[in-house]
Amino acid sequence: MLLQWLAEQAERLEGLPPEFYRYRQIDWALVITTDGAAPSLADRRPPPKSRGEATVEAVPYVQRSGTRVPPFLLVDTAEFVLGRARGEGDEQGPSEKGVAEAARRRGEYLALLRRWADEVPDDPSAGLVLEVLTRGRAGIEVPPEVDARHTVGVLVDGRWLHERASVRELWARVVRERKGAGGAQQELCLVCGEPGDLLSTIPEPIKKGAIPSTGGSNEAQLVSVNSPAQGRGGAVKLVNTPVCDRCGSRSMAALNTMLASGRHRRSLSDGVLLWWTREPVDEPLIELIDDNDPDPDAVAHLIDTLHHTPDPAAAGRVDPNDFYALTLGLNNARTVVREWLDVPLHTVKANLGAWFEDHGVHDGWRGATRYLPLWHLTLAAGRHNGTQYVKGTAPHGIERELLHSALRRTPPPARLLPLLLQRIRADHRIDAPRTALLRLALNRSHDRTDRPMPRLDSDSTDPAYLCGRAFAVLEAIQTAALPDVKATIGDKYFGTAMTAPAAVLANLRHGANAHLKRLRRDKPGAHTALSERLAQVLGALTDDPPTHLSPREQARFVIGYEQQRAADFAAKAAATAAKAAAKAAKAAANTPDEQPS
Repeated sequence: MLLQWLAEQAERLEGLPPEFYRYRQIDWALVITTDGAAPSLADRRPPPKSRGEATVEAVPYVQRSGTRVPPFLLVDTAEFVLGRARGEGDEQGPSEKGVAEAARRRGEYLALLRRWADEVPDDPSAGLVLEVLTRGRAGIEVPPEVDARHTVGVLVDGRWLHERASVRELWARVVRERKGAGGAQQELCLVCGEPGDLLSTIPEPIKKGAIPSTGGSNEAQLVSVNSPAQGRGGAVKLVNTPVCDRCGSRSMAALNTMLASGRHRRSLSDGVLLWWTREPVDEPLIELIDDNDPDPDAVAHLIDTLHHTPDPAAAGRVDPNDFYALTLGLNNARTVVREWLDVPLHTVKANLGAWFEDHGVHDGWRGATRYLPLWHLTLAAGRHNGTQYVKGTAPHGIERELLHSALRRTPPPARLLPLLLQRIRADHRIDAPRTALLRLALNRSHDRTDRPMPRLDSDSTDPAYLCGRAFAVLEAIQTAALPDVKATIGDKYFGTAMTAPAAVLANLRHGANAHLKRLRRDKPGAHTALSERLAQVLGALTDDPPTHLSPREQARFVIGYEQQRAADFAAKAAATAAKAAAKAAKAAANTPDEQPS
């Protein structure tokens, strides 16, 4: 199914290279003119840090491996085109083996070029290029900076020869010959379901560097069986995966094109996600997951899709479009297909709506729900050094697992909750991203009653949640009474309070009496507000604080603590704004009206 949908996507993608072609950077152009001028090599390499100025062309390409690799037609390395041996620019010079290999490669390159020239006798450019190259070094001045690995293309009167239809036709035949296609008998293709020339191996690998990897990066095959021990019945190559030449080339061309596209690609720490739809869509989907400030209307639409199930009549009018997502990793020269998602588009919209609804955190300062980008949630699962989250400290694979949770509407990995609680105890950092992760873990638990709200729930009677709220109020009382305190009760006792609140809250409540006494003397307004708030929270506890909290209860404690703090900050900001507005109104009322002159 994967190859089938990739082959279908190839018919819709724009900018897809011709069959058995790939976009590559050309480093040097062999410039030839028909007016008799001497041929020359023009440097096409971009300046440092200016990759956007590189000469990138769709040129003949096919995977080649081994020690005696065959040539490409017209566009190849300087070793093939010019016979330049590896190490020729070094002080010690090339080895005898390197010189011999360069001579062999150039000979096979010229033989392939001669084959093209013989097939197009009416094209003078073919014969001209062959004549220029067979002169050897005597006919072309090769600059010393030309490396054997540099790619060389051929320009005749300002036009690239690899763009000609005769070159494309011959190259397609050559590739089919090399890859086992083009036999007399056609067989059924597993991808398109039609008889065709079957390939022995996929002609084009995944481009080097297209899949992020922590180790070495090589060109990787999507389908490959090299050893009889790996294949069913001892079969190797594509014997058990019959793919015709067209489906094999088109599916890999589509895959490489999307890997190079920012529209369909999202890099992960240990791989890459590709996604597309059967029919094009204009609305954002995966982009919203990474948006620092997603469009509220787009998010509201997704959440609305989640909650409004169409009736049977309306269901028949639902957009029949499909959504595909492919998560790839790399294992040396093999592609690892970690996940393949094939669902209706309206299903993935509902799943994304659930993602936003399940992790959103109320922002008291803006009076709106805040949605965190996936990259920020991933960082929040790592270590905080007091200033920022430290890159590379998040658990391996957590980003991919969170993305899986978003697209499939499944619980986050079981390891997330205990790991996050341990991080909070260790670095004393509680913020919107970590609160969002805690909400996500609780909202997607097996307990359907465990659904924390995105903002302060003043009606909740959950003991763990109320203990977290009480701790936040006690901390606010301390900081209001002692604004210059260096270490708050949160710095000293939060880790203990979130696991065993009964051992901490009683002592902290007793110690708060002195702070309340000072507030009553110095800040009577703050004393009234905070004492009433503390009484309200503690009064909601119908029993003594729990002696021990489970991991899920610890999460509710932290959420209650953070939501109480957010509500307090919002109330303080609102009071400050109201006071400033009243002061401005009073000043305006006392200002005499200007009299006309």
